[in-house]
Amino acid sequence: MYMSRGRFGASASYKNVSVASQIEGASPHKLVQLMYEELLKALEAMAMAADKGDFVQRGQRQSKALAVLTALETSLDYDKGGEIARGLLAIYREARRLVVEGGRDGQAQSIEDARIMLSEIATAWDAIGQKGQGSLI
Repeated sequence: MYMSRGRFGASASYKNVSVASQIEGASPHKLVQLMYEELLKALEAMAMAADKGDFVQRGQRQSKALAVLTALETSLDYDKGGEIARGLLAIYREARRLVVEGGRDGQAQSIEDARIMLSEIATAWDAIGQKGQGSLI
């Protein structure tokens, strides 16, 4: 039996296809960029939900943010990354603490602190990618 997903279901399906097409064939660097993008979106939405007192949305976005943080953490290569990888591990763990705290207490400021910290890393990661692309030309 066919059931219409409605406007919101179609939008979600389109988003899933869009993300999947970006992931397919992406370089490892691009995959990390995509993870940062999704993480920052989740944290922004989580902070807004905390401000509004929307417990359900806050919880959903917290789950997504924690899943992406876990993926970033498990992707660290300590042999190749050395001190940088260990530094990122400490940052990811602090971000996780802030996200859990913000979710538990409904404090948008903790979530925003994590977002700002991770945004700086995402910006640096993007800059590394741009340098890498420029050197190939």
